[in-house]
Amino acid sequence: MSTIATALTAIHQKIKETAQQFDRSPDNVHLLAVSKTRPLIDVITAIEQGQFHFGENQLQDALPKIEALAQDKRVQWHFIGTLQTNKTRLIAEHFDWVQSLASLKHAQRLNDQRPTTLPPLNVCIQVNISNEPQKTGIHLTELADFAHSLVKLPRLRLRGLMTLPAYSEDFMQQRRPFHALHTAYHQLQEQGFNLDTLSMGMTDDMVAAIAEGSTLVRIGTGIFGSRSKK
Repeated sequence: MSTIATALTAIHQKIKETAQQFDRSPDNVHLLAVSKTRPLIDVITAIEQGQFHFGENQLQDALPKIEALAQDKRVQWHFIGTLQTNKTRLIAEHFDWVQSLASLKHAQRLNDQRPTTLPPLNVCIQVNISNEPQKTGIHLTELADFAHSLVKLPRLRLRGLMTLPAYSEDFMQQRRPFHALHTAYHQLQEQGFNLDTLSMGMTDDMVAAIAEGSTLVRIGTGIFGSRSKK
């Protein structure tokens, strides 16, 4: 068994055990394999193990992989990087999901540039839950208005929220921002938004994220190992 296969088995077991520990169904916690900077062969190895959702943040790295696997309709590509105006067309044309939407300008461009031959683009709103000035994302006070604007765009489908909180090694400190986003997620659902995705947690904090209701954990290092420094 390959290293990637072994890691995927371990991650799925960790997700199952954590969900059960916090009285959640493991079926409600899904895995996004963050394949950014990884070669095509690593993605193929993961696919062979039944992993079909992959996260990328650089177009020049992602497009060759997307094109190489275009015939495999099981594979879903998530753009998780910072959106740039001059790259929205290629993202709209090649990705199934955008998890980092935080601008109405970008939302409008993605909507207008999404090919009519494809289903609506799945999007998550990126929330700057820790209010860090160096990070992309809207603030919680802007969330409801932003969500109302997004659902008016017919070529986008609002699926949920995503966040990348401030780093902490303390478990309870990790839980606090995830709890805040989960609360906001439920508030939007109560307002009538049909949401099903709460993208929270990575390799170092996925236990805290699952404890606070994450439905999608984004794991790169835990599957593929540490990236080589360029």
